[in-house]
Amino acid sequence: SPVATTSGIYYKRLGKVTKPFYPANDVYSPADNLDFSSKIVEGASEGDIDLLEVYRLKEKLRIRDSASALPALADTTFLDNLKLIRLEKDEVRVTVAALLFVGKTTSISRLLPQAEVIYLHYSDEAQTEYDNRMDMQEPLISILDKLTERIRTYNHLTNVQVGLYRLEVYDFSEAVFQEALLNALAHRSYEETAPIYVKHYPTKIVIENPGGFPEDINESNIITHQSIPRNKLIAMTLQHLKYVQRSGQGVDIMYQSMLTEGKPYPEYTSTPNSVRLTLRSTMENQNFVHFIAEMQDKRSKMFTLSELMILHYLREHQKITLKQAAKTIQESDNNAHKVLNSLRDEGLLELNGKTYMLTLKVYETVKTDVAYVQDKTVNQIQAKGRIVEYLQHKPWITNQKAQELCGFNKNQTYYILRQMCKDGILQPVGKCRGTKYKINK
Repeated sequence: SPVATTSGIYYKRLGKVTKPFYPANDVYSPADNLDFSSKIVEGASEGDIDLLEVYRLKEKLRIRDSASALPALADTTFLDNLKLIRLEKDEVRVTVAALLFVGKTTSISRLLPQAEVIYLHYSDEAQTEYDNRMDMQEPLISILDKLTERIRTYNHLTNVQVGLYRLEVYDFSEAVFQEALLNALAHRSYEETAPIYVKHYPTKIVIENPGGFPEDINESNIITHQSIPRNKLIAMTLQHLKYVQRSGQGVDIMYQSMLTEGKPYPEYTSTPNSVRLTLRSTMENQNFVHFIAEMQDKRSKMFTLSELMILHYLREHQKITLKQAAKTIQESDNNAHKVLNSLRDEGLLELNGKTYMLTLKVYETVKTDVAYVQDKTVNQIQAKGRIVEYLQHKPWITNQKAQELCGFNKNQTYYILRQMCKDGILQPVGKCRGTKYKINK
């Protein structure tokens, strides 16, 4: 924690060094912070490396990538190729990442005690006391394996019938949980003394790790912002060992998997010194899961994350504008327009004025045909209300002005105005293009 002198200067201890501390600038910046995971651990030696853990890593890599030549290398050469150790004058220098991947448990506890993960299980959402606890100061992959096994113990399965095959949806997807945990292990601040907490409830898993988001990254751009790994050597090692596809892709995988399974978005909350991720297990709409699976089977390709996010938004809301779509997918208006048009070309969306809504065939699967008529009618009622309100202050309205007001195209606006005339609400004045409409007193 920061401490201050009597003269008002704040300091913060970073490892064995004390440096001036500026609270307003307490944000991780790769320009100002060297990769902590690549630093040499003072006091560590070759004897702190667990050769059995090295063997396990090699065996796991053989399974994950049979074409890799790394497992055939001698142990020291294997670690040197991964840049986990440095050879200086026949002496093996151990990095922080090496200790975290292949260090002995006793060595991690002695040399890097903050590298700890604490698992807590709660039988009830409202429970304040855990009923199961597991403290781990072990190599990262061992921690991943142990926690994966623990999640399996409590995981429940839901079957969704899609045509002739059955889709199995677990409370917590292993792929999603592992990506979330690996992100926490790779991006946490190892200069902070706090551990990573994994809190397991019946309907959610909460992962809390020390160290805030890197600069410029926040909850509203985490999907599209370029990855800034806090511990680059850890991230690169996970990539070489085939535990991640590429650096920074984990968030995309989590979002895409959870939306495909009808789950809520992963929820990120952050402070300058911590990040909390919540993964919820509740399947919000089984019909939506059925629809996504069936459509992906018909089109022989997966929906992109942007397409899934827009479909998910429209499942919850009646309509979406271009601006709302851009904000939802965290992209530019131009990219959002391309995604909307692509879904429209496939017959999944229709343009209703300047807003998009699901087509009737999607409503029949995800909602109901009645809901489709209701939502479309609501849009027309809102348009009529805007026209009447406008004419409370103006003597007349034209088709073009009504288009601007309601967000409809020319033909849709003409239909609305004609209906209002039939209902006796409006009275047309003039003919053809010169027609104006005034309120029928």
